[in-house]
Amino acid sequence: MSDFFHCSEKSVLILLALLKSNNIKKVIASPGSSNADLVFSFQNDPWFEVYSSVDERSAAYIACGMAAESGEAVVLTCTGATASRNYYAGLSEAYYRKLPILAITAHTGVDKIGHLIPQCIDRRQIANDIARLSVELPTVKTKKDEDFVVTEANRAILELFRDGGGPVHINLIASFNRDFSVRELPEVKALKRHFAWSKFPEIPKGKIAIYVGSHRTFSDEQTEAIDRFCATYDAVVICDHTSGYYGRYRLLPTLAHLQATDETPIGTLDLMIHIGEVSAATFAGTFKAKEIWRVSEDGELRNPYKKLTRVFQMPESYFFDKYSKKGENKHSFIDKLTAEYKQYYELIPELPFSNVWSAQQLSTKIPKGSLFHISVSNTRRSWNLFPLPQGITSSCNVGCCGIDGCTSTLVGASLASPHKLCYLVTGDLAFFYDLNVIANRHVGKNIRIMVVNNGIGVEFCINSCSAMGEAVGNYVAAEGHFGNKSPNLLKHFVEDLGFMYLKASNKKEYLEALPLFISPEIGNKPILFEIFTTPDDETEAINIMKNLKTDSSFAFQTKLKHGIKSVMGNSGINSIKKLFK
Repeated sequence: MSDFFHCSEKSVLILLALLKSNNIKKVIASPGSSNADLVFSFQNDPWFEVYSSVDERSAAYIACGMAAESGEAVVLTCTGATASRNYYAGLSEAYYRKLPILAITAHTGVDKIGHLIPQCIDRRQIANDIARLSVELPTVKTKKDEDFVVTEANRAILELFRDGGGPVHINLIASFNRDFSVRELPEVKALKRHFAWSKFPEIPKGKIAIYVGSHRTFSDEQTEAIDRFCATYDAVVICDHTSGYYGRYRLLPTLAHLQATDETPIGTLDLMIHIGEVSAATFAGTFKAKEIWRVSEDGELRNPYKKLTRVFQMPESYFFDKYSKKGENKHSFIDKLTAEYKQYYELIPELPFSNVWSAQQLSTKIPKGSLFHISVSNTRRSWNLFPLPQGITSSCNVGCCGIDGCTSTLVGASLASPHKLCYLVTGDLAFFYDLNVIANRHVGKNIRIMVVNNGIGVEFCINSCSAMGEAVGNYVAAEGHFGNKSPNLLKHFVEDLGFMYLKASNKKEYLEALPLFISPEIGNKPILFEIFTTPDDETEAINIMKNLKTDSSFAFQTKLKHGIKSVMGNSGINSIKKLFK
C-alpha cells in the first residue's frame, strides 16, 4: 500500500473534493514542479482517471477530443512558466465549441510578478476567447481564505456547463507543500445551479423567509407570486426601505435586530431565499439560516452570508410560481412576528431632536404615491427603523453605499415622474457633496429635500470610530465644513434658485414647518427643509433605539439627561462638560 495520499495544502484539498462531488474525474497532467502537489494528489487517488502529456498544446487538444466524445468535463493542469501559454490554441478551440475543459495552471504568487523571478509570468489577464471565467485560488491561511476558495472553486466548476458550457481557468497558487499525508478529503459544500428546466429540490420544512436586497420596483405579477409562495409555506419577506416589496408578508425587522442585548424573535431559519441586489441594512448579517438559496436571472454565486447552497438562474416570479400551491392561505408566522416586532415600538421613549426623531414624525405622513429617497449611513439607518405607508416607493444608493449622488439620483427620478412628489432625506455632508444639481435648470417643483445638518459626518461618531473621541471630528468625520451649520448659507442659496426654504432647530419649529413639507399637492416651488441637530443628540438617539429592553438604569439616565437638557439647554450642558475636562 502506498505511503502517499492527498497533499495537505487546503486549497488543493478543497479543489479535489469539489471535483469529486461534481463527478469530474478525467485529468490530463503535464509535468512541472509548481503543479506537482496537485498532480501527485490526483495520482494517489484511484477515483481520478489521470493521463500524461508532456506537450501542453497537445494536452489541450487531447482534452478537446476527450470532452467532445465523452460529454464530460476534463481537467488540464500544468506548471507556472510558458507551459500555460501553450494551452491557448486548444482552449480557443474549446471556447468556440463550448467544450467543458477546466485548465488549472500553477503560479507562485502575484507578489513575485515583475521582480525578475524565474518561471513567473503574469496571467492576471487572459485572452477573451480562451475561457468563460478565470479565478485565482490563494493559499489558505484563515477561515476567510477558506470561504473564498470554496466559493471561487464552486464558481469555476459550475461555469463549465452554464449557458451551453465552455472552458474555465483556475490559477492555483502553489505552496510546494510536498506533504501527502491526508487520507480523507474534507467535506466541502458543493454549490448547485438550477435552471428553469432543472429538477427543482424540495423546500425544507420549518421556518422560511425571503430576504430582499435592493430591488427595482416590483411588478404586480412579482408581488403576487411572492405572496402565493408565502401563503403556501407560511413564509415571511424580510425587507428594508431599499427592498420595494409591499405585499401581505412584509416584515421590517430593523428595530428589533438593532437591539444590543435582545434575542431576535425570528430565530434560526431553515431556509432563506435571497433575491435582489446589494443591501446595506443593519440587520443583514444578524439572521441565522441553515441554508440560503439565491434566485436571480444572472445566475451568479452571490454569497455574502456564507450559507449559500443553491442558485436558481431564472426570473423570480417563475421560481415562486413553480413552488406555490393553489388554495393555501398560511400566515401565522408573519402574524406572530408582526405582533412581536410591534412591541418594540411601544417601548420607544421621548427621543432627542435628531434624524431618528425626524423619521419617527415624518415616516407616517409622507403623501401616498410619493417617491421617497434616503442617503446612506446614519440617515439610512435612522429611517429603516420606521415603516413607511403603503403606496410609497422608496430608494437609496446602496449599490456602492457612497456619499455622492443621492440628490442627483432624486432629481433624475423626479424628471422621470414629474407628476409625483419626490422626497429626499439626506445628511449635510452628502447634500453639500452633491450640491450643484439643485442649480440644474431642469429641477422640478415636485422636489422636496430635507437636509439634516449636524455639521459633521455623524456616522463616524456612532460607529467604531467613536472610540477616537472628540478628535474624530478633525479629519475622519470632517467637522465644520460648508458654513459650519450656518443658518443662512443654504437659505440664501436655495431661495435664489427658486426653492421654498424651511428650517427648524428644535421640535417645535419642526412640527410647525412640517405641514408645508408634507402638503400632498405639488406647489409652485420645490422645497428644501433644513433641520439643525447636534452630534450628541444623534448619537444618543441611536443608543436609545439600541437599548429599548435594557435595565431601568439606562432608562433613568436617559430621562435624567433629557430633564437636565430641558432646563439648561445644549449650551448649559456643554458648559458643564467643560468643567470636567
